[in-house]
Amino acid sequence: MADTTRTVLVTGAAGFIGYHVACRLLERGDHVLGLDNLNDYYDPRLKEARLARLAPFPGFQFLKLDLCDRDAITSLFARYRIDRTIHLAAQAGVRYSQVNPQPYIDSNVVGFLHILEGCRHARVQHLVFASSSSVYGANTRLPFSVRDNVDHPLSLYAATKKANELMAHAYAHLYGIPCTGLRFFTVYGPWGRPDMALFTFTRAILQRQPIEVFNHGKMQRDFTYIDDIVEGVVRVLDKPAEPNPAWCSQHPDARSSAAPYRLYNIGNHQPVDLLRFIAVLEQALGRTAEKCFLPLQPGDVPVTFADVADLTEAVGFRPETPIEIGIPRFVDWYRQFYSVS
Repeated sequence: MADTTRTVLVTGAAGFIGYHVACRLLERGDHVLGLDNLNDYYDPRLKEARLARLAPFPGFQFLKLDLCDRDAITSLFARYRIDRTIHLAAQAGVRYSQVNPQPYIDSNVVGFLHILEGCRHARVQHLVFASSSSVYGANTRLPFSVRDNVDHPLSLYAATKKANELMAHAYAHLYGIPCTGLRFFTVYGPWGRPDMALFTFTRAILQRQPIEVFNHGKMQRDFTYIDDIVEGVVRVLDKPAEPNPAWCSQHPDARSSAAPYRLYNIGNHQPVDLLRFIAVLEQALGRTAEKCFLPLQPGDVPVTFADVADLTEAVGFRPETPIEIGIPRFVDWYRQFYSVS
């Protein structure tokens, strides 16, 4: 009997979202090739701990590779049969891009080109890639819609993610590669990134240190729990992008194309006031935070709010986890992982 098990390449497999996505794919029986360079943007020990939880799965294989290594990525696609690819590896962080821009071009633009070329030559069935809510930049019409123009990024990170969307469309058009971009909205949960607000707030409060609250607390974020994100990513993976027969070049639809290409927002569709977010965290920790109120930082936006109607229509995506459930789950994980009482 022929082996019908699907092999999925997950880049950034040691990262927050990549780890959780790989877990879900392995649990349902897919083979997963996990790629990561284990860089030190944040503590590599956290990345290694995630990988240690993936290692026992018989269908998992880890490859320590850098997206910028063109020859290595070419060899990867030539050596393995890769049916589908979930590209989550990137240099993350809006604020970090202000002080160290070069890694964003290396990883997010050059590295993404290498993935596109690999998918092209391997005839990969579907490429799902991570974009970001940051592409909405100077847009103020809410909720953010994939139908809207996003030509005014406010950070280099956002610009690289917009570039990814354009590059993917070009490859979908030229080579027929089904490509789906997902604009992630403020993902949080267990095993999260140490540079994200929930992680930094939790660490500071437990150490009785002040937390930095930007824009004087007048912020809203579409906080999206990791389990909801994973459900959406996997559902999208299972539905390769197809050309939109109704697409019209005189009135172009930004979310689709005459090529096999789609864009979706993936968020909670329920923006939360930052001060409410902090209050729920304080309750979960049993401590009150000392708040240091600061101005809005360059590259940041006051509000994010995802219109997810297109993703709901396409794959039935319905986020189900409010912060009152998600934040205590993160706190429980944090206390256990770092042995904090």
